[in-house]
Amino acid sequence: MIRPAHPADADWAQALVRRAYALYVPRMGQEPAPMLADYGALIEEGEVRVLEEDSKPVALIVLRPDGDALFVENIAVDPEAQRKGHGRMLLAFEEREARRLGLTAIRLYTNAAMIENLSYYPRLGFRETDRREEEGYKRVFFEKSLG
Repeated sequence: MIRPAHPADADWAQALVRRAYALYVPRMGQEPAPMLADYGALIEEGEVRVLEEDSKPVALIVLRPDGDALFVENIAVDPEAQRKGHGRMLLAFEEREARRLGLTAIRLYTNAAMIENLSYYPRLGFRETDRREEEGYKRVFFEKSLG
């Protein structure tokens, strides 16, 4: 089940993201941007969805409309629940949501040091559109057309 996050999920969301992204800190030499986000504020803005497995939250996605696209700010899966297809489920949800809103694309970025993602997203139909440094992070941008 994928549901909107509730204010009571904020601490869980922050802890989940810290666990999910911890392996990247040594590679990047800094905390990834999702570790620094204010999940209480993102939840209040209605941008966080939670994926539950057996009534237990195991993953989240942060997304928002951005022009003609739905922008994915973050996908995080609890390390103990990884490799079960939860990331794909969240991306499929996001694609349905984009279509429901009448949007024509999905956009996201990842860090260049997150090398697993650089081959993962193209396998799901995303194409790389840009690479640039923003806010001290080396980001790789992707887009998936829904047309």
